[in-house]
Amino acid sequence: MATETSLPEPASPPMKIAIQPPPAATPVIQRRAAPTPPEVLTTVYSFPSMEPKSFAYYPVNKLYLPLRRDLLHRAVVFEGDATRQGTASTKWRDDVHGSGRKIRPQKGMGMARLGDKKSPSIRGGGVAFGPHPRDFSTGLPRKIYDLAWRTALSYRYRRGQLVVLEDGIEIEMGEPRWLAQIMTWNHLGQGDGGSLLVARDLQPNISEAFAGAGGHGRLKSEDDVDVKDLLKAGRIMIEKRSLDALLKKHSNDLNRKVPSAV
Repeated sequence: MATETSLPEPASPPMKIAIQPPPAATPVIQRRAAPTPPEVLTTVYSFPSMEPKSFAYYPVNKLYLPLRRDLLHRAVVFEGDATRQGTASTKWRDDVHGSGRKIRPQKGMGMARLGDKKSPSIRGGGVAFGPHPRDFSTGLPRKIYDLAWRTALSYRYRRGQLVVLEDGIEIEMGEPRWLAQIMTWNHLGQGDGGSLLVARDLQPNISEAFAGAGGHGRLKSEDDVDVKDLLKAGRIMIEKRSLDALLKKHSNDLNRKVPSAV
């Protein structure tokens, strides 16, 4: 007897699962830190004993630059032009007080032609092509002037003529002869070209002593010193805080941030 068996139903097709790839990771751009420039060593002395007390380090791009005579010349000319007063003034014939009547006839006198008494040809008249008030100051880019400042300090440092002193310089007596002995003993006086002392606060005793020191040295505040002063003296004695302040003031071209597209 035959047995009926049902046919197996066809299996349903397997479901397809779409596998999405993982999202691409956003690349992380890490900026490399700017390389730290090497440093140079300076010794900090006490004044007036000139005993070494400590050490200080400065980057080479501030205190060990090569000599650039062209930058130093441009800086000195720029400072010199800024100090010129430009107040010289003369009177032209229109500015001189007097009558405009002709002095003598044009012809028949046997002499040269002459106008009124305000003419530059006669005494008491106006001045032809004389000076008038003007501004002699010239321009110089800030980064060039700052580079000239650091070049002048580097020139002194490389020659061993930059003496860094402790802050708050003061002496016991304001006697110029006593200061002259100190400068001569330490080879900083007139026989060695004299010295320029740069300080932040000008104390009374040392100010009085330097006022009568003559060729042994000069005393200036850090706000009054310029590139020409750094190049003129035989040696530069400067307080550490004043040196730090001047280097910071004249390092604007080093502190600029380069624009980035990221």
